[in-house]
Amino acid sequence: MANQDVDQSKRRFLIAATTAMGGVATAAVAVPFVMSMLPSERAKAAGAPVEVDVSKIEPGMMVTFEWRGKPVWVVNRTKEMLEGLTKIEDKLSDPKLEVVSQQPEYTKNASRSIKPELMVVVGICTHLGCSPTPKLKAGIEEGMAADWPGGFFCPCHGSKFDLAGRVFKGSPAPINLQVPPHKYVTDARLLIGVGQDGKEA
Repeated sequence: MANQDVDQSKRRFLIAATTAMGGVATAAVAVPFVMSMLPSERAKAAGAPVEVDVSKIEPGMMVTFEWRGKPVWVVNRTKEMLEGLTKIEDKLSDPKLEVVSQQPEYTKNASRSIKPELMVVVGICTHLGCSPTPKLKAGIEEGMAADWPGGFFCPCHGSKFDLAGRVFKGSPAPINLQVPPHKYVTDARLLIGVGQDGKEA
């Protein structure tokens, strides 16, 4: 009987030990699997609002930021650039921003912006999703026609946009470039992805 009790005790110990080790192994396999299903910090950041410093963008210059995996262009427009916006309306498909809502209500104005000098648009052509090339200077200096007012040119299919992201007549792109939701946290800090009403895109 004593031997049987010892054997049973050993058996119970071995079963308990095996079960415990199996549980540890299962947990070791399951944790990475479960963790892989959770969004990474980079994935979470890809959809999160992005705060950027716009204080160092010189007049006439453009800087590109990334929001949700898309390029967002911020152009510090000069006085001459802003004055030129009103002189080309007859050449644009939708100068008054009436066809499709491609901008928040608070940027539905002549400059399509909160601050007139700072243009904020998503740098993706509304034709087939290419990325247009900045051609900010007027005239032939950047390889455009003499009457070019400055803006953006998509080399893929020839779409043209002005310095407010409005599409020129005759372009394959059917609508203006998108203005993303944004607001200014301070004079120097721009938050892309959150509107003036505090709502995220």
